[in-house]
Amino acid sequence: MATEPRRIGLIVGREWSWPPAFIEEVNRRDQGVIAEYVKLGAPHMDQPCPYRVIIDRISHEVPYYRLYLKHAVVQGTTVVNNPFMWSADDKFFGATLATSLGVSSPKTLALPNKEYIPGIVHSESLRNLVFPLDWQAVVDYVGLPCVLKDAHGGGWKEVYVCHSMDELLHHYDRSGLLSMIVQEFIQWEEFVRCLCIGRELVYPMKYDPRARKYHGDRDFLPPAVERRIVGDSLKLVRALGYDMNSIEWAVRQGVPFAIDFMNPAPDFDLYSLTPSHFEWVVKAMADLAIALARAPAPKPRLGWESFFKGRPAPASRKA
Repeated sequence: MATEPRRIGLIVGREWSWPPAFIEEVNRRDQGVIAEYVKLGAPHMDQPCPYRVIIDRISHEVPYYRLYLKHAVVQGTTVVNNPFMWSADDKFFGATLATSLGVSSPKTLALPNKEYIPGIVHSESLRNLVFPLDWQAVVDYVGLPCVLKDAHGGGWKEVYVCHSMDELLHHYDRSGLLSMIVQEFIQWEEFVRCLCIGRELVYPMKYDPRARKYHGDRDFLPPAVERRIVGDSLKLVRALGYDMNSIEWAVRQGVPFAIDFMNPAPDFDLYSLTPSHFEWVVKAMADLAIALARAPAPKPRLGWESFFKGRPAPASRKA
């Protein structure tokens, strides 16, 4: 009797090039694994998840999907990326983690929210906050220009380069309910965006953040700088447990600074990546998903420690 193929599910949003290319790449290999789009209605709490692996590209913007993915993890499905870690991640935590790992990153401060939900009475609910905030101390620490960012954001949304105190306050005063961080601006000579797959593969790409454009040149870094970027990228994704991520590096005077590494749904679009980079990530993600689907099924997880730990780290630990 034929063995039922193991299934890889894909949860996506408004992206049209990578998902069909990934599904086609997995299915054409004929390795006892099939890939398809996940379809969800109103699952009940004891409904089995039919997928060995789910690739999540959009749950950060569709909270219902995140609910289902946590349900799937409890049942033993491998979700890329781990929805428990993704829910807990933020850019201030990331800066602290990088420092603890010995990875260079910009000086970073967390800022109190500008506005709060209804029911918060400033004089009663916010008694633990220092007021007024010492903005001069903020600027003295990070310097000018500085970068104001949404601590939970991505895709260059709510990111402001501020050249003066007035400009910093202007953007902060319009941040509403967002939790913001402010960072040192790294005056870079080279900017690198790395695709990191499976906590094993790091693919550095030359990137121009001003034009939002990738370049095809792969031999653009001195060997020592490239080795450090690859090694430090692996440190970060292994600590975070992310199997699909991108990390941005600003190289200043030969030192790479990790300026953004909370990108668990990285840019995989053909028209922004360019064909050669796109082909690499289609094949790398297919390799990862098939390997995870063909691996022995993990036991259902019970307990918060196991939820956050995610799948075991890769056997190879080469940096």
